[in-house]
Amino acid sequence: MNSATELVRLQNVYKDYRSLRVLKGIDLTLQAGEVLGLFGHNGAGKSTLMKLILGLIKPTHGKLSTFGHDPYTRHFDGFRHQLGYLPENVSFYEQLNGREVLYYFARLKGFSCSTADKLLNEVGLSGAANRVVKDYSKGMKQRLGLAQAMLGQPKLLILDEPTVGLDPKACDDFYRMVNTLKQQGTAVIMCTHILPGVEHYLDRALILEQGEVRALGSVDALRKQTNLHCRIDVEGLSPKELEDLIKDTSLAISQKPDNPLQLTVDVDETKKIRLLAQVSSHPKVTNITCFDPSLQDIYRYFTHGAHKSDTHFLSGEQTP
Repeated sequence: MNSATELVRLQNVYKDYRSLRVLKGIDLTLQAGEVLGLFGHNGAGKSTLMKLILGLIKPTHGKLSTFGHDPYTRHFDGFRHQLGYLPENVSFYEQLNGREVLYYFARLKGFSCSTADKLLNEVGLSGAANRVVKDYSKGMKQRLGLAQAMLGQPKLLILDEPTVGLDPKACDDFYRMVNTLKQQGTAVIMCTHILPGVEHYLDRALILEQGEVRALGSVDALRKQTNLHCRIDVEGLSPKELEDLIKDTSLAISQKPDNPLQLTVDVDETKKIRLLAQVSSHPKVTNITCFDPSLQDIYRYFTHGAHKSDTHFLSGEQTP
């Protein structure tokens, strides 16, 4: 993408709180229509990074721009309606009903109440719009928080733990809304500890540890940077039959009781495809399932010191 679509830029950004340095030399750009996953342990610097981009705090050192402007200056006030933000712990006036809450935020952002009504329907709250918020479940409050963050089709949407408290259907609805906003050019930063499932919606992942960037890139690119193995489960063959078929002593074959044979192989697409073709050619094979290292595996690799020694397959999440 060209610079005209660049919404966020951080250049060598540091942030100190008194004597504590929480971010160290962060370089990052975010383009229109890009979905970035932000990951890291508690205290890694994720919240500080989001606050910097929102303009709630200033960097100690380095350059930062949102929509091409310093977000922490008074001049930026004219651009704040283009931002959507969902904090980790949503809080509303609990004596108001859901519709009144969203109408209030719509007026603050300068949008019509009809926009709020449409969002209430999209997040599945139209039937509960007249109930007071204090009677809402955690999941319902989270849906209301998502609705206020999405008011006005923001150009930049920052979501902190957006799927906490949501049931599977609500999660699916949420990701569909994110995908729609992405197609319309909205950039999205999703900060979450719930890694399974999210990787399919990301353009890039940013992994922070102790205030530093440990990894940044697409999930496929990060997967290639690791030494993790993929796993192939084979049903219908005995260990000896599989050994005779592949004729490669460097590939590990294992089997747990009442489970398929497990074959581990380097994350090399050419080698993997050749091996799959070889195994599937045997007439006794009844099923083959391939598992690539998941985002959770990649996260562990970069944050648990696994990049120094641990190259085995970790979680066993199935490749879709």
